[in-house]
Amino acid sequence: MEILKGLKPEAVFEYFEDICKVPRPSKKEEKIIEYLVNFGKKNNLETKTDECGNILVVKEATPGYENRKTVVLQSHIDMVCEKNSDVEHNFDTDPIIPRIEDGWVKATGTTLGADDGIGIAAQMALLTATDIKHGKIECLFTVDEETGLSGAFGLQPGFFEGKLLLNLDSEDEGELFIGCAGGIDTLATLKFKQKDVPESHVAFRIDVKGLKGGHSGDDIDKGLGNANKLVNRFLFEATERFKIRLHKIEGGNLRNAIAREGYAVITVKEERMEALEEYFATYAEAVVAEYAATEPNMELTLTSVDKPEYVLSKDTQRDIINALYACPHGVYAMSQQIKGLVETSTNLAAVKFIDDKKIFVTTSQRSSVDTARFDIANMTAATFKLIGAEVEHTDGYPGWAPNTDSEILRITEEAYVKLFAVKPIVRAIHAGLECGLFLEKYPGLDMISFGPTIRGAHSPDERLDIETTQKFWDLLIEVLDKTPVQE
Repeated sequence: MEILKGLKPEAVFEYFEDICKVPRPSKKEEKIIEYLVNFGKKNNLETKTDECGNILVVKEATPGYENRKTVVLQSHIDMVCEKNSDVEHNFDTDPIIPRIEDGWVKATGTTLGADDGIGIAAQMALLTATDIKHGKIECLFTVDEETGLSGAFGLQPGFFEGKLLLNLDSEDEGELFIGCAGGIDTLATLKFKQKDVPESHVAFRIDVKGLKGGHSGDDIDKGLGNANKLVNRFLFEATERFKIRLHKIEGGNLRNAIAREGYAVITVKEERMEALEEYFATYAEAVVAEYAATEPNMELTLTSVDKPEYVLSKDTQRDIINALYACPHGVYAMSQQIKGLVETSTNLAAVKFIDDKKIFVTTSQRSSVDTARFDIANMTAATFKLIGAEVEHTDGYPGWAPNTDSEILRITEEAYVKLFAVKPIVRAIHAGLECGLFLEKYPGLDMISFGPTIRGAHSPDERLDIETTQKFWDLLIEVLDKTPVQE
């Protein structure tokens, strides 16, 4: 099946469709690693892997370009695996089936994997091209960018030799990125005991669906709804008004995605059932109105269900609902140096019940200022420490400080103006890129990040703009053609 056949640039979309057929969840990249290693060997290109699974494929310079500086082209090979709850898809085994709609490439009910599959495809197209002029290029493919950056963390000095690096993991054509936020996760675990459901109670399930979700960095300032917050907001009010008892609240999946779906199962005295239903209708109407501009497809439902096996103790219920209500989510501070840049944010990513004994809460914090990143992480931690939860922070990863005197920035800006007769926007990004970690291992590395336009990353609404993919490709070729001579 050749769904994307005929799209331009042809080689890039041909490889992208091939990549869609290869399962590549984070931390389960064995199949895509094998695919890329075989690709390198098949094309007689120097290919090697490291202990982490990172891959380097090298192509020598075209005739006349042997004296140019070596350029590293970098993308990550894993993808965020998100799907709508009503979609049957096994990311470990099933291919992504792309489709074309209104100038975009999409999947159906799942993430597309253009983040960063389109970067991989561009590298492969360059490695096999016979009509593109360039100096020596080293294509670096890193593992596990989405869930732990373990590939970038494990990258050892000397794995590649280039001093100029093009990161192909950005999502806004016309913008060149020269800096990014650092990140850290804050994880809370609260133990609980089961209590019997009161005799006179009936049970309901509250669902929030249809939210856009999206990238917890790029989309955190878009005013999107968070399913965990919206479900818990109702629980807070319903506890006060109707003395509900909570069986379970769950929502969200990934640390770097805004929660799209969430639910709770509650019980309430039968005599208060009608009043609860009336209040829920009022609540749902109010929330839908609040988010009308940003979440037009939001759905809130209240459904009668069978009684659950247990409810939480009153103290645990009070503690978890209060903590989730108080837990910060969204933009915390804007940059004072770069207009319009989110400096610091936090994401209430996921709430899960583990073995009916523990409640596990995943949050992630980002900031372009390291001290601010730790501050918001500690603020989030304090929220859960107040209820006696066990709290831990991950190691986190550093930001990438902008360098406005960058040589590769100047080259890329000039190339963009030459091609499109307009200046690109130069800025930092609130999302995390691997560049900060690269810089720790390779001091003096000169880097820039750019890519085609991708919207809805980390959600089933992910889509790749076809027209800007051609512009991304043209820019990449022009930058390689203008790579400076070695000193």
